[in-house]
Amino acid sequence: MGQGLSCSSSHENGLFNAVQCGDLEMVQLLLNNQPSLLHNTTLYDRQSPLHFAAANGQIEILSLLLERSVNPDLLNRHKQTPLMLAAMHGKISCLKKLLEVGANILKFDSLHGRTCLHYAAYYGHFDCLEAILSAAQSSPVAVSWGFVRFVNIRDGKGATPLHLAARQRRPECIHILLDNGALVSASTGGYGCQGSTPLHLAARGGSLDCIRELLAWGADRLQRDSTGRIPYVIAMKHRHGTCAALLNPSSTEPLVWPSPLKFINELNQEAKALLEQALMEANREREKNILKTNSPGLPSPSHSDAVDDNLSEISDEDTELCSICFEQASTIEVQNCGHVMCAQCTLSLCCHSKPNPTTACLTPPVCPFCRSNILHLVVAKTKREEVDDHEAINSKQRKGRKSHNFSEGGSSSFKGLSSMTSFGKIGAGRNSGRIAAEEDPSVDKLG
Repeated sequence: MGQGLSCSSSHENGLFNAVQCGDLEMVQLLLNNQPSLLHNTTLYDRQSPLHFAAANGQIEILSLLLERSVNPDLLNRHKQTPLMLAAMHGKISCLKKLLEVGANILKFDSLHGRTCLHYAAYYGHFDCLEAILSAAQSSPVAVSWGFVRFVNIRDGKGATPLHLAARQRRPECIHILLDNGALVSASTGGYGCQGSTPLHLAARGGSLDCIRELLAWGADRLQRDSTGRIPYVIAMKHRHGTCAALLNPSSTEPLVWPSPLKFINELNQEAKALLEQALMEANREREKNILKTNSPGLPSPSHSDAVDDNLSEISDEDTELCSICFEQASTIEVQNCGHVMCAQCTLSLCCHSKPNPTTACLTPPVCPFCRSNILHLVVAKTKREEVDDHEAINSKQRKGRKSHNFSEGGSSSFKGLSSMTSFGKIGAGRNSGRIAAEEDPSVDKLG
């Protein structure tokens, strides 16, 4: 990246060395003595001090240079901006600072025609990827261009950031891109084999985690590249046996995340995490069956397959059993009607089993209890949380009534408080009858 420098003077050489080493005092001294050094670049690669600061994560020096009115979109020999170098090297603090001062996220370099988003995906810096996508939602440039179009922006060879993340085995970046609208079955131009999808590239790289993510978001196992090959053939060619077993068109189709449904994009984050966990658990069970029945000699899935049982663990004291399967804890609540079910049963209502997204039902699923449309899902409260909320409401009501009756004076205040206590046992919302019975021993529990 031009960091082996050849400078025309000792002052220039000293400035670049000071920036690279993070010597803030020396940088200030040199710029105070010779302000023109601020606009100097290296002889061959045309790297500016700002490029050096961004690539080496020197946030204090980068901030100093920006305060001195340095253009955040300076270009080096390959038309790369400091923002691209920060994304390339994973320097998140410098990247955020450059985004904060308005660095252009739609600059293309001359090497591969890539943007900062391509570089973050290619090198697997998912924190930088998230920061760029967050900025893109409010950036005037991206707004005029379109956010989804930006997420699917192509480089000089027709590769989107998702293609690069799949080829470089970056499952975290794949997940973030898909969650922000990346096209799961988009074909490349000249990158790799022409017409390759992200699934073709993941099959070539042999990343089981990348293949899982892509299949869960609806990647088509039967889509062919320009030579007529499906991802299964690619995996077999490169001797990725476990990946090939999952990509085999004759194997069971995976559950697919219902991304076309609008309410999924508006999910409460905790509810979304539960549903995603349930989806991955279901597909891992499918994987085990495929590997056991079709390829007994293949190795078992990697350590990343370990399931966090905390999300599906049932506690008789705190959670209710799902009234549909009677096996899992009821962790998901349909907000508009209040009915609850487990994450696995919620997925069976929302997910489809065909890998082609066009076969997905685009109408909202319905609640199995009341048949109303499922428009919003949240994490269901546990029994303990409901009791705490109920007691908090009763406590506020008692305090309010007590204050009111004390102002009237006399024995009527005690009558009001007694009356409030009896009415306070009538809970509002789901399972209120059970809560009232648990709190008040005078209630006949056998009734």
